[in-house]
Amino acid sequence: MHRFARWGTELLAPWVWVLGLPLAVAWMATGRLGPTLLWGLLVAVTGSLIPMAVIVRGARKGKWDGHHVTNRAGRAVPLLVAGISLGTGFVVLVAWHAPDEIIALAASMLASLVVSVAITFGFKFKISLHAAVAVSALVVLLFTYGPWAWVLLPLVAWVCWSRVELGDHTLAEVLSGTVMGLVVGGFGFWAILAALRG
Repeated sequence: MHRFARWGTELLAPWVWVLGLPLAVAWMATGRLGPTLLWGLLVAVTGSLIPMAVIVRGARKGKWDGHHVTNRAGRAVPLLVAGISLGTGFVVLVAWHAPDEIIALAASMLASLVVSVAITFGFKFKISLHAAVAVSALVVLLFTYGPWAWVLLPLVAWVCWSRVELGDHTLAEVLSGTVMGLVVGGFGFWAILAALRG
């Protein structure tokens, strides 16, 4: 079971969801390969690849306890880097008049980062980012593609269970991440998109 949990944590880590989700949303928004790659990769690179590169480099230098940064105190720099990187990408999206769906996605991701920082350091609570990102991705895909996205629910359940099974999070931390992902990431995307289209 421990190995199965480890696979869930690695294969369904936040950076993996954030790498694929923007491409899926961009495809539905544009329906063309070129714009999908342009807008999707812009969010994927600034929201996933750049922050993950910094995290892995820091982990190798011993700045935090690993590439999942399970110690709460070690999350300050990775979250700051993620915010700056994604924020830069967001500015470019707005300046270049990206599709509303992509702007809404980046904005909801930024909002999730802000809430994560507030909970992690304001309340000194190690909320599960694995759970938050997985749940928000599921909800965004439900709004974007419809009910078929429910096929991803077992993957979301797998990664949430894995965090508790590995002892990286308590059940309360995973449930809190789930709620944050649902409200801020998922329904935040819907609310921002509705406002942009309104």
